[in-house]
Amino acid sequence: MTTLSGKGALVTGGSRGIGRAVVERLTGDGAQVVFSYRHDAEAAETVAGRTGAVAVRADQGDEEDLRRLFAEAERRLPGIDILVNNAAETGRALIADVTPELYERIFAVNARAVFLALQWAGRVMRDGGRIVNVSTINTELPAPAIALYAATKAAVEQFAKVAARELGGRGITVNNVLPGSTDTEMLRAANPPEALETLRSFTALGRLGRPQDVAAVVAFLAGPDSGWVTGQSVRATGGLLL
Repeated sequence: MTTLSGKGALVTGGSRGIGRAVVERLTGDGAQVVFSYRHDAEAAETVAGRTGAVAVRADQGDEEDLRRLFAEAERRLPGIDILVNNAAETGRALIADVTPELYERIFAVNARAVFLALQWAGRVMRDGGRIVNVSTINTELPAPAIALYAATKAAVEQFAKVAARELGGRGITVNNVLPGSTDTEMLRAANPPEALETLRSFTALGRLGRPQDVAAVVAFLAGPDSGWVTGQSVRATGGLLL
């Protein structure tokens, strides 16, 4: 028997990058998984075909899409035991250049959607469940042009601490994973090659992270051995920040 046999999991943003690695890891550990994606139906179908997970198109910034995603997860899964809030947008812009529209969009996708998912999980999750939010090391290591991204992720980290208090009586744990420089399309799109080399040199283990590295930490926090860990923000950075 695998460690998550009989468990039902919802992963947001599961078609690529860290989210895809999380879907692959949780299904490999025996969980039944529903995951969301926004645009890339082909990538989502590939992940679904390879893992047996169910792909549901949903824009995290659209409350109606979120309600439909939650309903589909309840319909497709044996129960809700694991929630991984992974989907996010960076919204890179200097503070001086942030428009009201960009501000509203990034807060809707990165913060409000997570809050709504926590509300939903609090209602339907089985006792002993696991909630894991994928945050970022940039809440501790700020940089230009990521004010919106870092602020929304910081909000998510605070949501987790309060939710850990509110749900702890049911044995539900709530934690954050803070990836460092992880080799994804998002990272490469936001950084020139010389910046990636600098990040490698600053990392104690001497390389960029892989999505599977982060997924392994998520899987631990989603699994049976993490029952005494809650309200925590776990760095998964390879020693980028010590």
